[in-house]
Amino acid sequence: MINQSTLAALRAMKLTAMADELEAQFTDQTTYSQLGFEDRLGLLVDAEWNRRKSNKLLRFIRNARFAEPGATIEGIEYHEDRKLDKAQILRLASCQYIEDGHHIILKGASGNGNYVKSCVIVNTVLKLPKINGKNYPLASFDSFSYRLTS
Repeated sequence: MINQSTLAALRAMKLTAMADELEAQFTDQTTYSQLGFEDRLGLLVDAEWNRRKSNKLLRFIRNARFAEPGATIEGIEYHEDRKLDKAQILRLASCQYIEDGHHIILKGASGNGNYVKSCVIVNTVLKLPKINGKNYPLASFDSFSYRLTS
């Protein structure tokens, strides 16, 4: 009975990932009974933290209204006729240009996939943690997405 009231309280406080993880711990007692209190609490907090980060990322991508919201570095097709430099794209994926304070200008023939490349870059940048204590990706995202759509 206490378990159900705890789950209801967590959901009322909008800690749904924590409630889901706690429910999983209640159902799988054999796995979690060997863990100490701190470890189990850590798992609950990690579940909530990861869900919130994931939801935030999805919200940013949804608000940007990309034509290719699921574009990733791994999904780029390197056909010969497109003449894509794989090494250069992987350098862009490392996002070192952000730490160096550089900008990216994509240019090329129409239909060459520049928009998809920009979606890939933005999706990669959004997944970055803070850089030098500042959250550059989130601070510069609005202006970057504006430039993509204008």
